[in-house]
Amino acid sequence: MSLILFALVVRVRDGLPLSASTDFQHNPELQERKQQLRTISKALSLFPDRGVVKGHDLNIYFLSSEGVSYMSVCDARLPAAMAFCFLEDLRWEFTAHMDSAKVALAARPYPFLEFDNSIAWLQQQYNQRGGPALEVTLTEVQEDLKTRPLQILTLEEVEFTNGSANGHAEQFSESGQNQRLEPVTAPGILSLVLNIMCSSLNLIRGVHLIEYTFQDDYEGIWNVVAFLLAFLCCVGQCHLYLFHSSLKRVKSLTLLSVVVVCNCFLFGLRNVWQLLFHLAVAVLVTLLTLNRKLHDRTNDCGV
Repeated sequence: MSLILFALVVRVRDGLPLSASTDFQHNPELQERKQQLRTISKALSLFPDRGVVKGHDLNIYFLSSEGVSYMSVCDARLPAAMAFCFLEDLRWEFTAHMDSAKVALAARPYPFLEFDNSIAWLQQQYNQRGGPALEVTLTEVQEDLKTRPLQILTLEEVEFTNGSANGHAEQFSESGQNQRLEPVTAPGILSLVLNIMCSSLNLIRGVHLIEYTFQDDYEGIWNVVAFLLAFLCCVGQCHLYLFHSSLKRVKSLTLLSVVVVCNCFLFGLRNVWQLLFHLAVAVLVTLLTLNRKLHDRTNDCGV
């Protein structure tokens, strides 16, 4: 009976599948585990270099090294040391036959189809003969696991980290792996330029007032605070427009409110037209930020 049912090689930084074994089995749990491999592969950079996700009858083992991760779905009866011995042999084979530069430059899923035969051969050796041990022995792996205990992950932890469960997708969409914001528009570029201009004016006026504040016994300290706070809010508005963030609406309206309060406080140091200019720019950036939606990325890298 086969104990190693499926193997997959993926790139760590983006989860791009590089090569995989052929599977003709119709085991429902195996098919479910293969879908879970897709979830795990998207968050490999956040996990340790090796680990296991345990299931009822099948476990998922993964081993990451030099930007590539080697993953397998194994029968739960297979000892962990044997599973990692297989992954170590798989790593040795892949490293020996594949160019690391080609791995880094790969742009489409499964670019190394020729390595599928090597995976199948190695998988067959383990299932039928207990493993050829191309580079390491089972004893060496057992000793290594004693020295560095294996980290056991749950599927819930994997899904939470990957941002695909429990309503936490928005928290991890900032990583850019599954979602991105719509392209910046011409009005958006204009608003950014104007907002940078406003932030520069606030910073210059604030720094300029510091000198007079020290000479006048700190009587104008609140004017300095207002200028510098308005500067920070302008920078924050630019950041919110360019990058997705959780609670975007709340943050945008809060920054707008602070800009309005600061400029009202500065009435007298600025004339009406200057105040209207700063407020109009702040409102424009806020509206564009709230209207810039998330754009889902198409993902054709499924296992």
